[in-house]
Amino acid sequence: MLKKIIVLSSLSLVFTSCVSRRLYNELDAKYKACAQDLERLSTENEENKASAFDLGGKNQSLKDQLDKMTAERDRLSVEYNQLSKNSDAAIQAEIDRLNNLKKELDGKSSRVAELENMLDAQNKSLRKLKDALSKALFEFEGKGLTVEQKNGKVYVSMENKLLFPSGSWAVSSSGRAAVEQLGSVLAQNPEISILIEGHTDNDKIVGNLGGGITNNWDLSTKRATAIVNILEENSRIDKKNLTAAGRSEFSPIATNSSNEGKAKNRRIEVILTPKLDEISKMLNDF
Repeated sequence: MLKKIIVLSSLSLVFTSCVSRRLYNELDAKYKACAQDLERLSTENEENKASAFDLGGKNQSLKDQLDKMTAERDRLSVEYNQLSKNSDAAIQAEIDRLNNLKKELDGKSSRVAELENMLDAQNKSLRKLKDALSKALFEFEGKGLTVEQKNGKVYVSMENKLLFPSGSWAVSSSGRAAVEQLGSVLAQNPEISILIEGHTDNDKIVGNLGGGITNNWDLSTKRATAIVNILEENSRIDKKNLTAAGRSEFSPIATNSSNEGKAKNRRIEVILTPKLDEISKMLNDF
């Protein structure tokens, strides 16, 4: 009996010892596995912490960049709005300036057209005057009298052989007839200024000519005045329109080296000019 008890006790100890060793080994293996998992997890946790810190830094950097970009966007938006307002104002100012220039140009164009019409009417009036003079003085043409329109004026040129005896300023009968015919046409044109110019050749005055003429200035002036005296006999000619001038030998139309040229230079020129007051005023307004 005792022997059985001893055997049973021994078997119980062996069995118990085997179970505890196996359980220990299992638990130890599990512990080691848990320790490894813990170490792995700890490592991953540290890595995650580092990654999280790095992402936090990157996130802050991105946030800072976003703030800067937002501020820059707001600044550019303000500048754009201001530039847009300024551009609109500048464009409107330019439009206003161009409109004002157009109005000014239209006004000037209208005045230019008006001026052109006035000049055209004046030229027609001068042509009519020239035709009337040519008709009235027809019988004297070819006798040292010419009628010409140029430079906006009408020129009636009369050589001295038609008007004066040699060395005299007394008008001959044929000369008086020509001047009176001229006056009859001028009386019908009260808006015409009448300039009578006396011209001589370059021959010097020799001796005493009549009333003490000593040079060509005196002679040319007296001859011009003689023509004015005949014209003012016509009561229909406004005396304010008459002017006498002596040009002496200093405005020749031909050479003084020949008798024919000298004859052409000894002349009276009647220069007929439309009154330009209205045209001059218009030109001054430009």
